[in-house]
Amino acid sequence: MAEQPLQPDARVEDLDLSMRRVHGANLEGAKFTETYLEGADISGDIAGLLINGVEVEPLIRAELDRREPRRLALRSTEIEGLRQAWSMLEGVWQAATERVARLPEDIQLIRVDGEWSFVETLRHLVFATDCWVLRAVRLESRPYHPWGLPWSGVGQQSAEAVGLDTSAAPGLELILPVRLERQGLVRSTLETLTDADLLEVRTAPDEPGHPSGEHSVLQCLHVLMNEEWEHHRYAVRDLDQLEAGTVST
Repeated sequence: MAEQPLQPDARVEDLDLSMRRVHGANLEGAKFTETYLEGADISGDIAGLLINGVEVEPLIRAELDRREPRRLALRSTEIEGLRQAWSMLEGVWQAATERVARLPEDIQLIRVDGEWSFVETLRHLVFATDCWVLRAVRLESRPYHPWGLPWSGVGQQSAEAVGLDTSAAPGLELILPVRLERQGLVRSTLETLTDADLLEVRTAPDEPGHPSGEHSVLQCLHVLMNEEWEHHRYAVRDLDQLEAGTVST
């Protein structure tokens, strides 16, 4: 029997998650008290998280910016800054892709520690581009490439409703031209936009898909660039293990 979901405001006592791996959990609005986090490793969207009364996301963002100043460009509010940020992202992804292309094909498809493989990551970024640039900025009603890979948790029926092929399993050689074409579409879109366009609020087409509703052009571009940066970080982290032969699948 499937486990019943907890009701809102439910209280869980003495839950032992030590040495467990929790993936894709939704903890929005959750409250932890008398909690032990020694040695815990948390990643994800942590906006508004308080630990011992301190909001930690601004502190983490500042530290990550200190470690990698190129992150600052991703939050530019001017079109020229965003163009430079996209050029930087294309460069780091080209370097990573050249690294993975030198690996045997079966290694390219390995999921390190249960995360997406490099090829699956490229497929997800195709989907993210379709969502946030082709649909939300360019207002195309059916922008999705069938090899796009949505975030985990999207059901098969929902994926197929927007034209995704849930049985597809393209390798690097097949997905790379699609990825490069989508990168080119972002580049050309940025070339046509102005600073005034970034403030414009656009409404996604009234067709099944993500996102829906209204978003500013700037918000859409920021979402995509954050996706590109974070997934590159994960991909390179895993690629280091693949190249070293120290892989936990």
